[in-house]
Amino acid sequence: MNIIGPDALVFGVDDVAACAQYLTDYGLTPVGNGRFEALDGTAIVLAHKDDPALPASLGTASMLRKTIYGVADQQALGAIEEELGRDREVRTLADGSIEAVDDMGFVLGFQVTPRRPLDLPAEAVNAPYAPAGRPANVIGVDENAPALPRTLSHVVYFVPDAVKAEAFYVERLGFRCTDRLLGAGPFLKPAGTSDHHTLFLIQTPPFMKGCEHFTFHMGGPTEVMQAGTRFVNKGYQSFWGPGRHKMGSNWFWYFNSPLGCHVEYDADMDLHDEMWTARAVPMSADASQLFLFQQRDKWAPGGPPPGAAGAGERH
Repeated sequence: MNIIGPDALVFGVDDVAACAQYLTDYGLTPVGNGRFEALDGTAIVLAHKDDPALPASLGTASMLRKTIYGVADQQALGAIEEELGRDREVRTLADGSIEAVDDMGFVLGFQVTPRRPLDLPAEAVNAPYAPAGRPANVIGVDENAPALPRTLSHVVYFVPDAVKAEAFYVERLGFRCTDRLLGAGPFLKPAGTSDHHTLFLIQTPPFMKGCEHFTFHMGGPTEVMQAGTRFVNKGYQSFWGPGRHKMGSNWFWYFNSPLGCHVEYDADMDLHDEMWTARAVPMSADASQLFLFQQRDKWAPGGPPPGAAGAGERH
């Protein structure tokens, strides 16, 4: 089943205006009808929680109502419909997409992906004894450079039964485990992408079931840092990061949000094919991050800004 990854996440929220402002400040483009898009057209979709057009809630505090996966073609869509139709209702919607519910109660949509192809360079890096990533006189830092989300990267679910949840995605939809945090759950990727993961499942009590976070890929770690710093300067609260994960190797920066979950910027994720052997390590802070920074106000070598933590120390 040639599932590429998440095309859109649909949320039913308390305060549509606050969430719309948040997503716009995060870097997504509002295109109408509650849709906020990254550069390739992947999106977050907002509606008020009482909108009758929304799928039913999970019965918890989670505001996520639907995860819509993009597939390569109509043949893949038909294969998913046939497979899931063996033991559950599969609805065909007016736009030609299909909809079903997974074994944990999450509503899933599947559609032939409308992603727009992009032709954008990756962040260029110079290193001793390696070919120049940036030629002479091409600077690597531009404080006014755009730092915009390129594509919806992954979503993380809290689930009450990670073993059962994993079995559904692996056995029914052709996902594959790339790595596993013992005591938490598996990182999963569908067949149509090389990304380390587009779905991560975390075992939690039933009342926590829902979306823990979602993230969009940026063009590189500098864009993560620039976008995150701009977000902090707009008044949004950093939750975790910036730093770099071990599983997936992606750079990260997480923020609190009014969508009932955390929202992340990420970049430079590992790619895997069928030759990869999944790792399994106990869940811990050491397993989840290679290193962790903390955002702070700008400072010069003479010391931090007046009033900042450690202002009496020299650096």
